[in-house]
Amino acid sequence: MGNQTAITEFILLGFGDLPELQSLLFLLFLVIYVLTMAGNILIIVLVVADQHLHNPMYFFLGNLSCLETCYTSNILPRMLASFLTGDRTISFNGCLTQYYFFGCLAAAECYLLAAMSYDRYLAICKPLHYGALMNGRLCLQLATVSWVSGFLANTILTFFISNLIFCGPNEIDHFFCDSFPMMKLSCSDTHLTGLLTSIVACICSLPPFLLTVTSYIYIITSILRIPSSTGRKKTFSTCSSHLIVVTIFYGSILIVYVLPHSNRLKDFNKFFSVFYTVLTPMVNPLIYSLRNKEVKEALRKAFNKCMDFKTLQKIQIASS
Repeated sequence: MGNQTAITEFILLGFGDLPELQSLLFLLFLVIYVLTMAGNILIIVLVVADQHLHNPMYFFLGNLSCLETCYTSNILPRMLASFLTGDRTISFNGCLTQYYFFGCLAAAECYLLAAMSYDRYLAICKPLHYGALMNGRLCLQLATVSWVSGFLANTILTFFISNLIFCGPNEIDHFFCDSFPMMKLSCSDTHLTGLLTSIVACICSLPPFLLTVTSYIYIITSILRIPSSTGRKKTFSTCSSHLIVVTIFYGSILIVYVLPHSNRLKDFNKFFSVFYTVLTPMVNPLIYSLRNKEVKEALRKAFNKCMDFKTLQKIQIASS
């Protein structure tokens, strides 16, 4: 790979065309990163610690929060460093590594969201058989397939991209290393690699997307058959959080990768890339915690235990 590569580093232009806003952008993305990490780690801790959350829906939610933590840590620290130091260079191997994990985690999220929609479908449309169908073994299998499929698919793409010849220019007009911006800089024929990237992207996104849409068609149909408005509202509340997350994620993905690429739309695409790489991981914990009674109850219990522990410590200190 080293013999084929004439350049040893790339320059991620990111938001460098806004020099007067670098300090503000640093603070903004730093706050987003802290909130994302804190929110998702809190969800993981609650799912593991609270017995009431030991069911399939929260098992998948814990996996999603773990994925979002990795997803954000793959992109934001490098971006924050560039805002702080002004150094936007990234080594060829570093860029390839960032793309590898980005692609793996993005594909895994598609499959994981589909698994979550299938779980909601069984819970709402087949409630009598839900316990037997969505057992611990199936949950583990769906989660494993989601993670493994994402990593296997992008391993192939990363191998092909690593064998491209890059001889300049080396400026990537993006804030992270993505396949198409990298291929634009290659001096070799990228037709096969581009075709393979599109095929793998379709395999990783289209079947999970269709499964998610189909699940929600059945879910909405079942909800509309419920006679009472209270029953419809209560049933819909069990899947509304997941539906919001799916809409934000797939909406931004489709805008960035399906709309035709042009110089006019490159800043537009960069803006929407922020949605699925930065904002979605931050809002997921907020959506699930604010719209979910079980998560709010688990948060309340954890807060009360923390306060009781602090009170006990104060009593022990005072008595000693």
